[in-house]
Amino acid sequence: MLADGLSEVVASVPDHYVSEHRLTRVLSRLGKTQAAALLEQRLPTSKKIRSGDLGEILGTAYVNEFTTYQISVFRLQWKDHRNMAMRGDDLIGLAEDDDGEALFLKGEAKSGAAMGSAVITDARKALASADERPTPHALSFMSEKYLSDGNHHAADLIDNAILETGVKLGQVEHLLFTFTGNSAAGLLTTDLNAYVGSVRQTAVNLRIPTHQGFIKDVFDTVIANGV
Repeated sequence: MLADGLSEVVASVPDHYVSEHRLTRVLSRLGKTQAAALLEQRLPTSKKIRSGDLGEILGTAYVNEFTTYQISVFRLQWKDHRNMAMRGDDLIGLAEDDDGEALFLKGEAKSGAAMGSAVITDARKALASADERPTPHALSFMSEKYLSDGNHHAADLIDNAILETGVKLGQVEHLLFTFTGNSAAGLLTTDLNAYVGSVRQTAVNLRIPTHQGFIKDVFDTVIANGV
């Protein structure tokens, strides 16, 4: 079963670092070797950054597969450097209510072989920032990317929220997604029980005991598949 999961994750990783359109164009113009080189140049080599990136990739997959929200702007494509962590909200899912207003999922994705309470505390602080709403900068970034991808409706939903009506707390849901080697269920339960706000909360722990080995296998396989 873990091998099947590995294959699924490996298949999803390239799109998070290089757009399908660009990878296809390089492949058609310059061939497989150069397309593989383009992808490998974008993949992190730092173990810490690989761990964080994969946590975000898995968190994105969870949102797209198991919630009503969608994330189709993959922000890892826009990293300043492959071995630098991204700033801002880790996950922003977008949905639409019956009145045509945007709904937002603000998520934090954390990854660690032996996660402790300090990481959960940091994630909670991040979720509480910007008055518990997605940051205006992150929303503007998303709108621009949706617009450049031709998804005008998604861009308009976001722009209406940030420029016309403002983002109300009733439009926001929080997700704390953890990818760990140890069980983080108790830590997440404690955190949820301590929350006193009005925003709907979801917490997820994806546990793979061979956390570090799984991350290595994912990136090694992505590179090998491109050669």
